[in-house]
Amino acid sequence: MQIYQPHPWPLTVEEAITIQEELRHQVITQDQFTQPVQYVAGVDMGFEADGTISRAAVAVLSFPDLQVVETSLAYRPTSFPYIPGFLSFREIPAVLDALEKVQTKPDIILCDGQGIAHPRRLGIASHLGVLLNIPTIGVAKSLLIGKHEELADTKGSWQPLINRGEIIGAVLRTRVGVKPVYVSSGHKISLPTAIDYVLRCTPKYRLPETTRVADKLASNR
Repeated sequence: MQIYQPHPWPLTVEEAITIQEELRHQVITQDQFTQPVQYVAGVDMGFEADGTISRAAVAVLSFPDLQVVETSLAYRPTSFPYIPGFLSFREIPAVLDALEKVQTKPDIILCDGQGIAHPRRLGIASHLGVLLNIPTIGVAKSLLIGKHEELADTKGSWQPLINRGEIIGAVLRTRVGVKPVYVSSGHKISLPTAIDYVLRCTPKYRLPETTRVADKLASNR
């Protein structure tokens, strides 16, 4: 894949906030697909050597049958500390290295993290989407910000995730009897469309197949 990187990687939180405030205005939360979706991808991270080495994994699956087409791994020294709200600066550098190795360009990337459901509306999915200029979705396992109403225990049920009076995502039930996931637009995709694709990528388990495959690679399982 061709990678577009419009900013240097920061070393401080103050520099990171400046970048987030600049890039948040480039995020598009409407559907902008250039072709029918044929490939979906998941990205995930693992760490080695007490967190000093980042191990990024990318898994590209065919859509809608969700068969693995291509995977890649990349390693690089970890250059940013673990700080909630700034994970993209810790993880994206290695993710970009892994994506650069991929020959099959995905039409959508599902990220194990937040999209605009973020204090500055630029979680890892939004950040990555802006850098790549392709549709991305945040599918997080835990809540970062926002409140929601009680969720029915039915697959496909969802409630709006609200922060400061704004709908920033959805809490979505992907499987009966298990915890929900937190879906938000990353870039170039609307929330209803993001929910639809997440459900279509989770035929059996709680997490999308894209995330499950990438997680196994990143964790070396």
